[in-house]
Amino acid sequence: MPLSVQTRREKQKAELRSELVDAAHKLVQEEGYEGLTIRKLAKRVGYAPMSVYSYFADKQDILFALAEDAFETLAKRIEDHPADDPIEALQVVMTEYAAFGLGNPNEYRTIFMTEKVKPPEGRTFAEMQEGNPLMKVLINRVEACVAAGKLKGDPRAIATMLWAVGHGTISLLITFPFYPFGDQQAFVKRMCDFTLSALATKDVPPLTETPANC
Repeated sequence: MPLSVQTRREKQKAELRSELVDAAHKLVQEEGYEGLTIRKLAKRVGYAPMSVYSYFADKQDILFALAEDAFETLAKRIEDHPADDPIEALQVVMTEYAAFGLGNPNEYRTIFMTEKVKPPEGRTFAEMQEGNPLMKVLINRVEACVAAGKLKGDPRAIATMLWAVGHGTISLLITFPFYPFGDQQAFVKRMCDFTLSALATKDVPPLTETPANC
């Protein structure tokens, strides 16, 4: 069945937006956050700057698009590495997260270390959090550990603590490259193992009195 005019336009718009997001990833990897501008992005894909504004209202919108694309890519990478042991499956999350950050320091800084002051138009931070595929896979693997008796407590709280440790570790490795951490991946594993061992001795309560939806 031939596509309707509206469907073709929507398909074309989605393809062009995807092209812009891919170009933004490359621009950030090469030049960092400071190099990400509407003008440079438009030039890279051969569009007029005003055309880019049809897809992204401002630089913040592009940052969110980059973040969501990275979350989806990371979630897929993690799901491609299942493990029978729930703790090992959880360690894969940290390993892949670290591999992304250490392998793409400019992009990591831009996505995870740049303040997001407002959500995209028509959306809320809560909605974006609930739809985050990376957080979902992390919480799912924490839930598997809780179900197996390996960890105890609120899965979202445990997941958030692991994320905090992982983010802090990767941020330090990126920001202070000359500090004697030793082998970077070995240091990440050490921090992960230490955190999981500590969490295994605790019954972790929820972060807030009102439970959050996954």
